[in-house]
This record gives sequence, C-alpha cells and structure tokens, in this order.
Amino acid sequence: MSMPTDLDISRAAELLPIPEVAASIGLGEHLLEPYGHSVSKISLAAIDELADRPPGKYVVVSSITPTPLGEGKTTTTVGLGQAFGHLGKNAVVAVRQPSMGPTFGIKGGAAGGGYAQVAPMETVNLHLTGDLHAVTSAHNLLAAMIDNHLHKGNKLGIDPFSITWRRVIDVNDRDLRQIVTGLGGKADGVPRQTGFDITAASEVMAVLALSTSLQDLRARLGRIVIGYTRDGEPVTAEQLRAAGAMCVLLKEAIKPNLMQTVEQTPALIHCGPFGNIAHGNSSVVADLIGIRAGDYLITEAGFGADMGAERFFNIKCRNSGLRPDAAVVVTTVRALKAHSGKYRVVAGKPLPEPMLAENPEDVYEGASNLRKQIANIRAHGVNPVVAVNAFPDDYESEKKAILEVAAEEGARATVASHYTRGGKGAVELAEAVAEACAEKTEFQFLYPDEMPLVEKISTVAKRMYGADGIELSPLAKRQLETYERCGFGSLPVCIAKTHLSLSADPSRKGAPTGWTLPVREVRASVGAGFVYPICGEMRTMPGLSSHPAAERIDIDEAGQVVGLS
Repeated sequence: MSMPTDLDISRAAELLPIPEVAASIGLGEHLLEPYGHSVSKISLAAIDELADRPPGKYVVVSSITPTPLGEGKTTTTVGLGQAFGHLGKNAVVAVRQPSMGPTFGIKGGAAGGGYAQVAPMETVNLHLTGDLHAVTSAHNLLAAMIDNHLHKGNKLGIDPFSITWRRVIDVNDRDLRQIVTGLGGKADGVPRQTGFDITAASEVMAVLALSTSLQDLRARLGRIVIGYTRDGEPVTAEQLRAAGAMCVLLKEAIKPNLMQTVEQTPALIHCGPFGNIAHGNSSVVADLIGIRAGDYLITEAGFGADMGAERFFNIKCRNSGLRPDAAVVVTTVRALKAHSGKYRVVAGKPLPEPMLAENPEDVYEGASNLRKQIANIRAHGVNPVVAVNAFPDDYESEKKAILEVAAEEGARATVASHYTRGGKGAVELAEAVAEACAEKTEFQFLYPDEMPLVEKISTVAKRMYGADGIELSPLAKRQLETYERCGFGSLPVCIAKTHLSLSADPSRKGAPTGWTLPVREVRASVGAGFVYPICGEMRTMPGLSSHPAAERIDIDEAGQVVGLS
C-alpha cells in the first residue's frame, strides 16, 4: 500500500487552534497576531516576557554533505520535535521559511515531509505571512535609491563599477542573472550592468535572520555597504537615507511565525537565508523565544555540518549568545553510497539503478564524509548524534554499516523512521539526543574575533573542509586588504562554496584531501555582520528545469491546491 502524499497527510492532520498551540508553550493571546486560522505572528515582547523562565536544551540539526535531492534535515527536525512529545517533554521546532523559487522549481517545499511536517503545508510553502515579499521590497527599495542617487548627481561620489547591490525576486529566473538597467533616454536613469539574485540570497534576509530586536534590525540595515566611493571608502544604506524606510517595510516581518506540526508540536517558521551564500539558519529572535518556551528547542542549519552548522556555531551563536547542547548529523544510505564516488545523482531524476541494490561496501566507502562531519561538530566542543534517516527500500545491512561507522567514531547513532511513522519513529533518536544534552558541553568558536580575515578563512578551510590551505586571487587579496582597512576585520567569515562537496569542486565526494581552497573574490555583508569569500562558481539566482514543479501545481474544482510537493 502506497503512502499518502505530503499534501494529503497535511490535510488529514487534526490541528489545534493556534491560541492553544501558543498556550502550550506559555505564550498568551496578547502576544499573538493571527494570520488566518493556522498561523500567528508572535510579538517580540515575548522575548522579555519569557526571560524569567529557565532555558531549554538547544539542539541543532545538521547533516553530512547532501546529495542534490537533500537528506531530510527539515523532516528530521520536525520528527525529533514530535518524538519528544512521545517522551512527555515539551519541544519547540524552529526551521527556515521556504523560498518559492525551489517550491516551484525542482526541490519542492520545505515544510518537512510525510508524517513529520509542519501544517498546513500549502500555507508554509506559499507566501506564509509575506515575510519574503517584505524582504524583496526592502531590498529593491535600496536598489532604487542607489540608482536614483546616481541619476540625481551622485553627491556621495559612488563609483558605479563598485556597486555590489543587485535586485532580488523570489522566483527561479536565470534570464535575470545579468541585466543592464537605465536604458532609454536621459530621464530613464544611468545605464549600468547589474542583475537579480533570488530573495533568499539577499543580505536583507541575512540581516533579518540575525537581528535580535527591531532596533538591532534598524542599525544593521544602516550598516549595509552597497559599494564604494572613487576614493575607496564604503557607502552605506544609512548614507543613502534608505535604512529607515527599509526597516518600516520589515517591522512585521521580524516577528516569528507560529504554526504546528501534524502532531501539534509548536513550530516557529522564520527567515530563510541561502545556505551556501549566507549563513543558512532560521532567525535569532525565533530561537530567543523558543529556547524558553519548552524543554527542548530543535533548530535546523542548512546543508552539511561544514557549512550550516559551522555558521550556526560561529555566526548565529555569536549574535544570539545562545550555546548548543547537542548536534544531530542526519545521514542516509543513499547519500553515503553517493559519497563512494561511484554514482552520479541528478536533481529531478531517478537514482541510478545500481545504487538501489544492496551493497554495504558502498556505504563504508562513502562514510569518510560522515566521519569528517562528526569531527566538524566536535571541533566546536558539541556532542554529535547521528540520525540515519531511513527510507523504506534501505537494506538492514546498509543501515547497520552506518551505525558501525558512528560507533567507531564514538558517536551515538540510531535509525529513525519519522517520515513514515511520525514522532513514534524518532523516539530512539530523541532519547539519544536527550542523553547527549545531559552531558557536559565545552562549546567553543572556531576562531576569535580579532583573528585577521585571511586567517579565519584558512582556519575554516583547513579544519572544516580538510583543505591544505587557501589560494587567494589578486582581487580577493585587494578586497581583504580593503575590508581590514575599513574596520571589517573583526567580522566572522561565511565561505560561499558548493554544498555538494567538502571541497570547492562539487564532483569530489567523500572527504577529499590534498587540495587547496581557491578564493576568487570576497564580499562584505556588513549589515548582516559577516564577510563572505566566494570559492568556485556560485549561483545566487537558480534556473528552472525542463519540467519544473510549477507545471504540476494547480487549483482543482473545489479550489484546493494540487500538485504541491
């Protein structure tokens, strides 16, 4: 018997009224701002109101280096939160807000899946409360004011060739990657080459996710650097007098969204910064509320532990002041087989037939990646727990191989079946996480604030990725010198590279050694509070496939959404 679709499971779930969900975590109705029947914004006053409550245990869910299909971090995050309910504990789930680019592209939605998802799933994946639209509007307002400043005489002396601020839209549209604006007559603006990124890659999104209050948001927006003067001095959104209006557009978007899972576990859905360009974590304000709203706060970090978890530790925790108690490393049989290097996995296409055959040796061969990601968690003084996200067609011998590898590394590990069984399928995982949280943690950042930027980049490359070192292009060297001179040297680094390999080459699987990380350029997200080196070819605007999900999404005769996955 085939399993119901995610959409069918979501619609069949018995959901509580949102005020009851809020009450279960100590939030009164006076802190809620309802959006329809299934979502509510939470007032930031909740942070102070809950301040006297003891904090819960803080758990981050990460993974091995994923395949293009993803390995189920969101599903595991939700399933783990639900599982704690079966153990008589109150858990809160905090995950990123889906981008509609992937929703209508290849990846599909980001509400979790099967019996471990946030509901209603169409609400999560389609607009939600409009936060991404607010980010888009604020970002593009600044872009318009930059071009208007150039058109009106350029009193700040901005070098048009130094402008890094592009426009954004929450759609996969490759034709907008490179454009020329200002064409036409003199009244139509100043012609210059620019482009579009997807909204999730906007620095405004990263700013929103890392802000601790409305006032902090306003200050960060003012610090955004959009380019440089002809004398090499940074030009900010504050100087363009744009930051105030941007903050007004974001004053509702900074409030976290409260929903629930299909098992009525409270879920905070807020912010969705890109996981390979930005820090790839949900918002700080959601965590500041969630950490005092239950026994456990389960949050998710994008992509592998070398990327999302590293940034969770060194960027998000630096901003929030919160310290993790444990980390989950999600893995799958199919992903470790892919890391053997024998198979080519392509998003939107079926897995290669030989990859589906029973072969635990392939799992052992690809397990070098799991070993490295366990080490990456431990490098921050945090206890790792390996979660084997099981698929129905996995062989017992292959799952056993993963458990043996984890045991060899001294890490707790368990097989979880939350996708098909909900919280009951992750009870053993929850018990292992609870044990890890009960142990002493000596959390530490990977590098101090005062370390020079080039050394921070080198430290991450060597310790997280296994590189021998870094190679800076002449442009990257000049940019780093400029950032140090401008006073940005104390910022953490957020290395932009492929998420499909520990290296900068997506074709290299497992845990490559004997390689150097190439840094071709370095950009500064001063408002967000990090510097990001770009390593390899990075796409900040995805394209659609030959048959995107948008072709299957429609409305039926009853007015219900169909085809959403």
